[in-house]
Amino acid sequence: MHRTSFDRMPCPIARSLERVGEWWSMLIMRDALHGMTRFDQFQKSLGIAPNMLTRRLEALTAAGLLERRRYSEHPPRDEYVPTARGRDFRPVLLALLAWGNRHFAPEGASVQLLDRHTGAAADPILVDHFTGKPITEGDHVLAVGPAAPERTRRRYASARADVGPTPQKQAPAARITHRRGSRS
Repeated sequence: MHRTSFDRMPCPIARSLERVGEWWSMLIMRDALHGMTRFDQFQKSLGIAPNMLTRRLEALTAAGLLERRRYSEHPPRDEYVPTARGRDFRPVLLALLAWGNRHFAPEGASVQLLDRHTGAAADPILVDHFTGKPITEGDHVLAVGPAAPERTRRRYASARADVGPTPQKQAPAARITHRRGSRS
């Protein structure tokens, strides 16, 4: 069965899923961002078949999330290190962690985010990069960007009516910060 490609869709969520939407990819990135770099480490952590792991590492490397580096010539061995693009994926994984703990862990959190300095539990929230204010459904809406095709403009046509003055510049992506002392 041929998988549908999201690569040419104008939606940034669809394009992102093209790179990391396969579940093994997310778990490989989780482990890579936790410090694993070698094929055998990923395989042991995930219990994934070697041929599948090879395909996923190649795809993540081609997408620019991991960089392949040779660490041994004899025998030839490579490691996989997150790139800047790959490190930018960390907030997405932290948001999934918090969401999963909140909605799919009735027994309680098996993994939690802690403040490195205080040891207190942290609850990640999405905040605006410029203002530092939390992104909330009541205060923020999705709207078309300057490169949106007509179909996307129609889909989000009603959003402009809910927004104040047109922004002067395009904001960088929102970021995830952490609320101290909250439980996921």
